[in-house]
Amino acid sequence: MRARRLLAATSVAALAALSLAACGRSAPDVAAYVGDRTYSVDRVDTIHDEAQTAYAASVRDAAAQQGATPSPEQLKLNVDRQDVLNLLIGIDLGKRVAEEKKIPVQDQLTAEQLGKELGVPNTEYATLAAEWYDLYLALERGLPPAELSDGSRTDLYDALVKAGVAPAGWSAEEQRKQFAEAAFTRQVGAVSVALRDEVRKLDVTVNPRFPTLEIPALLQTQGGFRQYDLPYVDGADQVTDVSTPEPESTGPESVEPNASVAP
Repeated sequence: MRARRLLAATSVAALAALSLAACGRSAPDVAAYVGDRTYSVDRVDTIHDEAQTAYAASVRDAAAQQGATPSPEQLKLNVDRQDVLNLLIGIDLGKRVAEEKKIPVQDQLTAEQLGKELGVPNTEYATLAAEWYDLYLALERGLPPAELSDGSRTDLYDALVKAGVAPAGWSAEEQRKQFAEAAFTRQVGAVSVALRDEVRKLDVTVNPRFPTLEIPALLQTQGGFRQYDLPYVDGADQVTDVSTPEPESTGPESVEPNASVAP
């Protein structure tokens, strides 16, 4: 499993933006407001930079054992600051949902395990990733499945195609047929709805440099585990005017239409 976003930002549950002048949640050094909590840009940067340093060291060590020298591109971590914020907010919202719904969370993935697998050992990013995936898997099991609307199904399919995870050219009817056989669409849809509802209750406000909140979701295919991101807030309330980064591109990859989420 590699920590990279495999889906482009597409809207599953868009929320209307509110006036920032009235709420005063516009500090440029704040990455996001979640209820009465704030997540600073500095913290996001620190988590990302620590992970980047650890990843580069891991790549260099592995290359040295083979007498090779990695390229600058190979040393670049496939995690950006948006991914870090997704984890921070996802954990915050997910904990609230689990507590409200009385959903037990089990330890299934350790920071040591993920840190080694992702090439970022002994980092806060690895700790956050392990915490999130334990929480995410618990929410999947504990929440009732949610059916996709026609619009959200199309958005999800377009994102899968753009990521190279699903073949292009499916008609609307084919999308309905394939997705009806894919249990993960209803399970991840349930998590998306739950997090979206928490956003509404807590008046989550996000710095525009982080344009879309996404669920780092786990998908189990015949080729093993895959991570992809399912947007649950697109065009969220924004705290200040900051230019947004260009979207990332990814290479093609196939996925079984009847894949399921990891238990």
